[in-house]
Amino acid sequence: MVELRATLRLQFHAGFMLDDALEMVDYFHDLGISHIYASPLLAARPGSTHGYDVVDPTRVNPELGGEPALRRLADALHQRGMGLIMDIVPNHMAVDNANLWWQDVLQWGAGSPFAGFFDITWRSQDEFMRDRLLLPILRTDYLEVLKAGELQLSFEAASGSFFIHHFDHRMPVAMASYADILADTGDDALTRIADRCAALVDEFGAHGIGQQIRQDLAAAAGASLPAIERALTRFTADTPENCLRLHTLLDQQHYRLASWRTANDDINWRRFFDVNELVGLRAEHPQVFEATHRKIFELIEAGLIDGLRIDHIDGLANPRAYCRRLRRRVDRLRGERRGHFPIHVEKILAADERLPDNWMVDGTTGYDFMNRVSLLQHDPNGQAELADLWGSLTGRSTDFTDEIREARRLVLSGSLAADFDVLSQALLRLARCSLATRDITLGAIRRALRALITHYPVYRTYACVCGQSAQDRRFFDQALAGARAELSSNDWPVLEQLDRWLGGTPLYANPPGAKRRFQQRLLSRFHQLTSPVAAKSVEDTAFYRSAILLSRNDVGFDPERFSASPDWFHQECIEQAEHFPLGILTTATHDHKRGEDARARLAVVSEHAPWFNIQVRFWHNLAEPLIATVNGQPAPSPADELMLYQTLFSSWPLGLSADDDAGCAEFAERVEAWQRKALREAKLRSSWAAPDTAYEEACHQFLRRLMTTHEVIELRRALAHAVKLAACNGALNSLTQCLLRMTTPGVPDLYQGCEYWDFSLVDPDNRRPVDYARRASTLAPAAAPAELLQHWHDGRIKQWLITQVLNCRRRLPELFRQGNYQPLTLHGRHADRLIAFSRQHGDEVAITIAPRLAAPLLGDSEAPLIPAERWDDTLIDLPSVYLTSALTGEAVPSGPAVPVSDLLAMVPMNLLVTTQHQEAKP
Repeated sequence: MVELRATLRLQFHAGFMLDDALEMVDYFHDLGISHIYASPLLAARPGSTHGYDVVDPTRVNPELGGEPALRRLADALHQRGMGLIMDIVPNHMAVDNANLWWQDVLQWGAGSPFAGFFDITWRSQDEFMRDRLLLPILRTDYLEVLKAGELQLSFEAASGSFFIHHFDHRMPVAMASYADILADTGDDALTRIADRCAALVDEFGAHGIGQQIRQDLAAAAGASLPAIERALTRFTADTPENCLRLHTLLDQQHYRLASWRTANDDINWRRFFDVNELVGLRAEHPQVFEATHRKIFELIEAGLIDGLRIDHIDGLANPRAYCRRLRRRVDRLRGERRGHFPIHVEKILAADERLPDNWMVDGTTGYDFMNRVSLLQHDPNGQAELADLWGSLTGRSTDFTDEIREARRLVLSGSLAADFDVLSQALLRLARCSLATRDITLGAIRRALRALITHYPVYRTYACVCGQSAQDRRFFDQALAGARAELSSNDWPVLEQLDRWLGGTPLYANPPGAKRRFQQRLLSRFHQLTSPVAAKSVEDTAFYRSAILLSRNDVGFDPERFSASPDWFHQECIEQAEHFPLGILTTATHDHKRGEDARARLAVVSEHAPWFNIQVRFWHNLAEPLIATVNGQPAPSPADELMLYQTLFSSWPLGLSADDDAGCAEFAERVEAWQRKALREAKLRSSWAAPDTAYEEACHQFLRRLMTTHEVIELRRALAHAVKLAACNGALNSLTQCLLRMTTPGVPDLYQGCEYWDFSLVDPDNRRPVDYARRASTLAPAAAPAELLQHWHDGRIKQWLITQVLNCRRRLPELFRQGNYQPLTLHGRHADRLIAFSRQHGDEVAITIAPRLAAPLLGDSEAPLIPAERWDDTLIDLPSVYLTSALTGEAVPSGPAVPVSDLLAMVPMNLLVTTQHQEAKP
């Protein structure tokens, strides 16, 4: 078994297949990677660019090369002492023609053997929806679509099946309805089949019989095809009579076709967040768990998979039970094989939240570390100035909590209204089960529940049969306190009852039976609602409404917290070493809002807040001729304008001249895609559901004119000049975060291509093709850092740093895997501009020294290296052992009071390790 040391995240799709990764295995090995960390590899929707829209979990995606290609890649990795970690999606599948389980449910409804696989509310309170699925796929209202002939009945001879088509959507027709289609055809064979279909309504084992009927219909199709085609013409929408006949047929199905706009209010199945194309799975059911993991377990048993990454763990009904079940199964499958099989969960942790220790996993996928290092690189002295700039220029709140709560209310009444209503109705049913609570009204439940979720401080809690943990209790109490402050005292008793129902009273305190099972299911629904509400309100709304500094708006971040001290950073690392020493450490992902180096550059603004304030107001004045008016309001709004400036500043490509028309146009095209997404996610002047195309186009025109015309060339040059002033400092920040990611407790993860500078924008920009051939050609571990620093724009200095440190980890695996973490003492004038710590395991020691908030020291340097003399009297206490720089190979002084200028003279930061085969100094 390959020991986990460092991972490389790869996004697989038809444009980058498993065999493409195979060609680069030698490069990844030389870079110092131990494991490829792959995006989902099971069969996904045709053409998927990410793999999270799984349609068939029982086979490896043929678009990626299928299982043979997976075996080739795994074999190549294992031959080089490397491994393969696979991302899996247990929470949802794609609603797609290629999803045969979903198609079976559409055809057979609750009678399908797969009906229990999906999280569907069959017993709707709405009689119109009882035992039917809402399919909100129509381009507009049902009647208009019906009359327009956009719902078409077809027959597939090969399978003997009838389907309803609406553009790319294909829905199977219920077998019982075949009788109506085939009636009166005058064809004896078809008449007999029609009679058998009509009898299916009352027939035991109808599902199996239906399969036989389809086979018989396929066999008869050759001779009877003309009769079938004549039957189909009776269901075209060319006459009122035929239109009514088609409607009658549709009304007999196990699904109800409806406008896409109905989804938020009426949908009766759990989605992934509010995505209509992804349906929730009930992975808590053993049957579902086994069916959806069968191929994964086969690959693990065959030794092809060496670790798992669990996507969206908070979407599951019981994450703890799922993870423990998964761990036990994996351990049994692997038998006597040596080595640890890592399992990581995608989990966003709020402030002061810790991943539970009893899940039997190795930690999170690293958003918490991304936040940790970001906080360390923001200067607290800049917060007030930047908040004042945001508030005075935009008129919006500078309290991010206000934005979150406003967004939560919007989400609960908008995109997740149906989910909220299902939970409210379920709570009402529970209230009616007891004389003590039967007077609680639906209105009171809705008010109390809305307030509770609005003030929920975490994505979700994990109350189960045994009740709440101490951590969960603390977070629930915070939500209760916020809800009480919002509601009148008349609603407080309902809040208290919600507390008891939603985990405050352990489920085991109730008698066993149907009521307790119902309450347990209801508790899961509550947890599965708070998580998407948090995601949609924070990541997909508030992050695009508030921008005191966008480097603090990313997945897993809390923008309300602007910065943190080295002492806090040290304590977080100590806890990581104690609880999750193999947790993933990342600073870039497929979900990030902006690239790791874009964030690092923007963090520099916190050190120059007065300067940035002046710059923004200068840009704003220069841009006045570009501002349009839409519906009496400026376009872009001041908030959208300021976000755009921050985005341009942070992502401006190194070396791009303001006078390079082609380069500026190409950059503007990328930013325009970000801008469209930002405007719609904010849901203020536009949205995905109701795009304001006039406002969006005015904003796009502002961007295009700014970046591609000469009417405001002065503005474009001012932006480019500001970037030039900050870029070197941003690169220094980038190198620091890179070193910290590779040397603090945990397993460093490198996102594809980020061994060079990464100034990407939100997806899909952060998933652009990577030129691995070029990266492989520049890999030079023996290169002189002085030369790399001189040409730092090309990114080779970052690649070199990664290679040096990861190969050091390869030489000293136990040190970085198990070594303790100890902050080091710093003295002198600039002690607060350094982060320094040691890792120790037995006689092995590694020491990390890196600058932070170093803008005053870097000054006008043309390379991301602080001149040694500027460290002045800054000293560091080092252990009295023989030390060598892992970056330069030079022996370095050790012991107390070592001048930092001696350690950071040749390199921007340093990693010192104990010299091999030397005794400790006296």
